[in-house]
Amino acid sequence: MEVASNRQTSPSLPWRTRITISVLSAVTDASQRGNFTVNRTFLNFLNFKAPPNHKPINGVKTSDVMVDPSRKLWCRIFVPTQISSSDNLPVIIFFHGGGFVYLNADTKAYDAVCRRFARKVPAIVVSVDYRLAPEHRYPAQYDDGFDVLKFLDENKSQALPENADLSCCFLAGDSAGANLAHHVAKRASESDFQKLKVTGLVAIQPFFGGEERTEPEKRLSLMVSTKRTDWLWKAFLPQGEGADRDHEAINVSGPRAADISGLERFPATMVVVGGFDALQEWQRRYYNWLKNSGKEAHLVEYPNMIHAFYIFPELPEAGQLISQIRDFVHKQKST
Repeated sequence: MEVASNRQTSPSLPWRTRITISVLSAVTDASQRGNFTVNRTFLNFLNFKAPPNHKPINGVKTSDVMVDPSRKLWCRIFVPTQISSSDNLPVIIFFHGGGFVYLNADTKAYDAVCRRFARKVPAIVVSVDYRLAPEHRYPAQYDDGFDVLKFLDENKSQALPENADLSCCFLAGDSAGANLAHHVAKRASESDFQKLKVTGLVAIQPFFGGEERTEPEKRLSLMVSTKRTDWLWKAFLPQGEGADRDHEAINVSGPRAADISGLERFPATMVVVGGFDALQEWQRRYYNWLKNSGKEAHLVEYPNMIHAFYIFPELPEAGQLISQIRDFVHKQKST
């Protein structure tokens, strides 16, 4: 499932994309404090959000569903409207990126991504607004993700349209969201549900790491740098426990990796890697670990793409990835 492309020595990006990346990087760096807290007021001012729309826009309508008001855990439901309501649709439970610290389910960029998933797969998309670090550290994000699965399993008729097929459920995410999706998939494969079945996992450039400095981490720094990722992991990990970057949550295929070889219900996984992503070595190790654990895994490589490339709709590869995710979903549906 590799995307054919001639490898370049540096990423070829439109000026619009480069300017956006520069702004995002500057905002990220300015918000981080030396004591591993963030200036949330500053971030909220610059976090442009999209409201839910009950009337369809470009063939998709959305609504917000509260899962647990005590921890402000909610999700946004994306429903494609240009297909027959009698057609059963797979459910994609999506976890946004942002290093576990930034962004939300209603951030405009992720609202747009989920609309594309809903329209082009097509699928019912559930985008989870999980709690953020450092205010809420590990394992809060994993707890939130798994609890959304339980909520949907127990409240399908209240939360989802009638044609949502929870027996054909996919977990998906990018960057930190892909890390989260993996850990939720592991928990789900160890659990019993009434209706919900996790059929597939889409890990888009997952945010993994380790104590080792890999060659791409030393060489690449666009969007993702070791300075930023080190800060994010310290803001994410529990305090006072002496945890390091070889923690199971971070280095999932490393020395403290969980043994998933016996988890028969662990889903088929699509792993997406970019050739100019500093995290690519960790992502390939994840793919190899899945294969060595006896799991079905598919590696999709975009040799000339940076981290988080698919949130930039001006890049042709963003559309190509949506098509490949659609193909993966349909293939797993039919098996």
